[in-house]
Amino acid sequence: MADAVTHGSGAVEDAAPPLSSFSVGRGTPDPASPRLDGDPEGHAPAMPAGSLHDGEDGLSAPAVHRADPETAPSLLPLFAWLSPSFPVGGYAYSHALEWAVETGDVVREDSLLSWLSDLLMHGFARSDAILLSHAYDAAGDAAMLGEVNALAVALAPSAELRLETCQQGRSFLDAVLAAWPCADLSARAPALTGEVAYPVALGLAAAAHRLPKPVVIEAFLLALVQMLVSAGIRLAPVGQTGGTRIVAALAPDVRRLAQTIPDLTLDDLGTATFRADLGSFRHETQYTRLFRS
Repeated sequence: MADAVTHGSGAVEDAAPPLSSFSVGRGTPDPASPRLDGDPEGHAPAMPAGSLHDGEDGLSAPAVHRADPETAPSLLPLFAWLSPSFPVGGYAYSHALEWAVETGDVVREDSLLSWLSDLLMHGFARSDAILLSHAYDAAGDAAMLGEVNALAVALAPSAELRLETCQQGRSFLDAVLAAWPCADLSARAPALTGEVAYPVALGLAAAAHRLPKPVVIEAFLLALVQMLVSAGIRLAPVGQTGGTRIVAALAPDVRRLAQTIPDLTLDDLGTATFRADLGSFRHETQYTRLFRS
């Protein structure tokens, strides 16, 4: 797994020309061409900003299209909701990672990367993203939203993991209602009484605030990875730099997985991380614990 977080070096046969040989926004002078009026160096006129230009090298600069700030939804709430400082208590849970460190399954950067990769691609992260997607779609249907939430709660494989998702879900929904109130969320939130799974709460809030679902799914998956990496750093298998490398290594997988989620149904739910699920049971009786799961 070390190859996933380190990069080898090798000689490059055709090195790119030095940076100084390019000019920004201007053409390259041609000694054979006549000089242009007002340009003693003979540069071609600058291309207008945002235009499409095909040069002799076949490269193109794409046009820049700016979203209308009056109609485009702001992503700032999403950044705040998925921040480690948002009061959902995510720092208190390790999703059985603490047990994996205790038993020696995770001891170094490479083993932490492998463990988290499995949780992402084959474990709870994928299933939670599917549940988020369906909660988003069911936001306007109280009965369907309640069914998605009941399924999400029932799928928790242990008491600790049920506490992890439900405590964060309820805290998240209460915090958003208090700090980011909107009519749609206030009208739909009463459909979720009692225990609320975290991905369902996020899906509902995102739909009520008209946030784009693909962006929400991708950000949610990356936030899960960052939360677990933070737990791994506190449990001491890796340091800050190693943890950052793990997040960077998993980012492409996060994006690929996120792109598949909107097309998946509830029949696609399922995990293949049996050892992590067993670890959540054994963590309940672990002698020393920093985390609640």
